[in-house]
Amino acid sequence: MPWLQISISVDQSSANKVEAILHDHGACSVTLKDAADEPILEPAPGETPIWNNTTITGLFEDTDNNEALTKNIASSLKRIEHSIIAEQLEDQDWSRTWMDHYKPMKFGERLWICPHHIEPPDPGAINLRLDPGLAFGTGTHPTTSLCLSWLDQHCNHQKNMLDYGCGSGVLAIAALLLGIQSADGVDIDPQAIEASTANAQANRVTDRLQLYTAEQFKSRQHKAPDINKHALKYEIVMANILSGPLIELAATLAGHTKTNGHIVVSGILHEQAEEVLSAYASHFVMAAPVEMDGWVLLHGHKQ
Repeated sequence: MPWLQISISVDQSSANKVEAILHDHGACSVTLKDAADEPILEPAPGETPIWNNTTITGLFEDTDNNEALTKNIASSLKRIEHSIIAEQLEDQDWSRTWMDHYKPMKFGERLWICPHHIEPPDPGAINLRLDPGLAFGTGTHPTTSLCLSWLDQHCNHQKNMLDYGCGSGVLAIAALLLGIQSADGVDIDPQAIEASTANAQANRVTDRLQLYTAEQFKSRQHKAPDINKHALKYEIVMANILSGPLIELAATLAGHTKTNGHIVVSGILHEQAEEVLSAYASHFVMAAPVEMDGWVLLHGHKQ
């Protein structure tokens, strides 16, 4: 079924009113996005910030009344300074359309990330077949790329790894394919666990990858007998999330890292690196930051 998409650009003060107008006219969904270049990466708890320049997009079922509907919405906006664009969209699998532009990528010397629908360029390499689904982590973002390149350089035959904030499972699965014996993945989003499970199956590592929601992992910690506490420590602990949670989790992630083990954290902007580095310096001997396109990876060694 085709759709009618109406996009309205306004300033911050009018965004909520325009959103309500689209809902009142029967929009099936309404989306707000940045109309300029003003990223909001880490809002405070309970805060829902809106960009100074915002585009509000309503999606409507396509009917014979599209022209009238567009005119009615435009009429409701007479007292609001705005620009409006209406266009018809053909029906498709929107969550997967971007995959048409997702190509194989190489990380380091050994590792390729390849979508399911494309044959690996180098069949003799370590090829991770990936379908991210609705979870973060394809290798296209600089933070994921930094983590994958680090794994390519450092993974050999270590016993285990913890991927905290596993998303699509790409980092844990890459580590397993590169030589790690076993890995645990943790995420707060159940969809991430589903995506990681599917990707583990596609890469035949389900017997070596255990996946947990954050609550399940926390429960596992509390229930483990003291004699088995060593099972909750890892030779590599990796977290590719955001700077705020990374700072809060510094002591927790350090507690999961074995003596002589590695901590690897990313999802950090250049200007945030010093604060995150300081949070981990009391637990690890930290190396110099590695940067790509304004994003930073930090690596430390636990003595």
